[in-house]
Amino acid sequence: MNWILLVIAGLFEVAFAACLGKAKEATGNEATYWYIGFFVCLAISMLLLLKATQELPIGTAYAVWTGIGAVGTVLIGIFIFKEPATIWRLFFMTTLIISIVGLKAVSK
Repeated sequence: MNWILLVIAGLFEVAFAACLGKAKEATGNEATYWYIGFFVCLAISMLLLLKATQELPIGTAYAVWTGIGAVGTVLIGIFIFKEPATIWRLFFMTTLIISIVGLKAVSK
């Protein structure tokens, strides 16, 4: 169950990064709504991370959480914000995913 909470926390980390990107593109009330979304997603992500680390090792949980956030944010950048999908970005994103899976595999 804690691993599921950790994955959901990572997805909310991606969401708060996406909200920041959208807020940067918006103006007026629309930007305000994106910033509110940022703070809501941030709070949910942190609370779920806190809950997950009550049972999981903090080093592993934090690495997995940030890894999910990093990979997800790169994908959001590529697909939503039209950032370049260079071979090196994809290569290093793949090595990050392999590292996250490895940390999960060696953790109790």
